[in-house]
Amino acid sequence: MFELFRKRRKDIDDNISIDHDNIPKHIAIIMDGNGRWAKQRNLPRTVGHKAGVETIRRVIKECDKLGVKYLTLYAFSTENWKRPKDEVSALMDLLVEYLKKEFDELNKSNVVINHIGDISKLPDKCSRELISAYEKTKNNTGIVLNLALNYGGRSEIIDGVKKIAQDIQDGRIGIEDINENIVSSYMYTKDMPDPDLIIRPSGEQRLSNFLLWQCAYSEFWYSNINWPDFSESDLHKAIYDYQNRDRRYGGIK
Repeated sequence: MFELFRKRRKDIDDNISIDHDNIPKHIAIIMDGNGRWAKQRNLPRTVGHKAGVETIRRVIKECDKLGVKYLTLYAFSTENWKRPKDEVSALMDLLVEYLKKEFDELNKSNVVINHIGDISKLPDKCSRELISAYEKTKNNTGIVLNLALNYGGRSEIIDGVKKIAQDIQDGRIGIEDINENIVSSYMYTKDMPDPDLIIRPSGEQRLSNFLLWQCAYSEFWYSNINWPDFSESDLHKAIYDYQNRDRRYGGIK
């Protein structure tokens, strides 16, 4: 039904030729613009969030098809609790609905449904669905889908620092052992590579407390497109731009 509200954009080249031997291993997306998309159409914000779920479905399929190994979606931040209670409640219901509705298809496609963030603060129905989905898919070998929920980059770093301090106090590690690899191993993404590419639609150009430790050498791609209108072609364009950048990691080629 949401296709009725979407309009075809002529500024996207559907025939962009991306290098399939240079696909980012890890793509992270700040899914922004659901509310603006709805407002432009005089619709409730919750309709925008539902339209955004349709985009999630398409993007997961396309990333899997392209060979992306990890896809992290910023779904609900630690700051999003400040939104109106009815909107937060609708988002939580939408999360449960999405997991129940999409689980069979995702599992059939060999997707690992993972989560990052402090899900203990989510409603019980949400945390139960997330834990159940992970337990049932953790041995799958396809793309890893990370749903960042009640996630904040600063909170993640603070949690990691507390765990490091506790392990030093308990004698499991020494202060002299602390380095970048050790700190990374205490992050929520400890078993994953850092994101190669971070995408943010909707026109905003900031990280909004997303993957602050992990993004040190990520490439960023911004667009004025609202998330519900984000298409497979937009994903290709972001990857194409990524592939045409010179990643030196502070060195010289």
